[in-house]
Amino acid sequence: MNRQRLTSVVVVIIFLLVISAPGAQTASVPRKSPELTISVPLGKTTLLSSYKGKVVVVEFFFIASEHCMHFAQVLNKLNRELGPGGFQPVGIVFDPPKVPTSAEKVIPSLVDYFKLTYPVGFASKADVDTYLGRTGNELLAIPQVVVIDRAGVIRATTGNHTNPKLEDENSLRAIIEGLLKEAGSAKNTHTVETSFAVGDPPATTATYNR
Repeated sequence: MNRQRLTSVVVVIIFLLVISAPGAQTASVPRKSPELTISVPLGKTTLLSSYKGKVVVVEFFFIASEHCMHFAQVLNKLNRELGPGGFQPVGIVFDPPKVPTSAEKVIPSLVDYFKLTYPVGFASKADVDTYLGRTGNELLAIPQVVVIDRAGVIRATTGNHTNPKLEDENSLRAIIEGLLKEAGSAKNTHTVETSFAVGDPPATTATYNR
């Protein structure tokens, strides 16, 4: 085998290894929601899977982000409106990179100040990365919004770039109402349509890196 051909074969092998490596790409949807342990006030923990049977919207967020707190209030409004029908928002605070002081301590004050009517807990950066399938230096928009159906399947997620349709009150309400009408069977799963028209204003957001 000549040197040029050998080089070509090596390049192809390396390419195949890269595209098949676990975590090489952001996890796609729909997919089963991984388990996640959430620390809640009073030193207790709860499992994300405990909300299975409801349509869940999770907001992973930084307390210091004004945009994140605005979205928390959107979830609060939707919870009052759609909660009785099976909707369950969950807020999960985690610390920004290179921040030594944990924001977990201020969650009770946060809930009280904004009068949040849904569970808000804390998770470590490592656990959030694992749940979202984030690897290496991949950037993620903050807040990171995850929509889970009654069967425990992730149907939509923000991913690397902000998705205005998941943060807009009216469009998110429509997504939730659609999932509430579905039976709680994994056979009904498909990717939730979250595209938006060209010209829609992008949400003001932050990116998260290690």
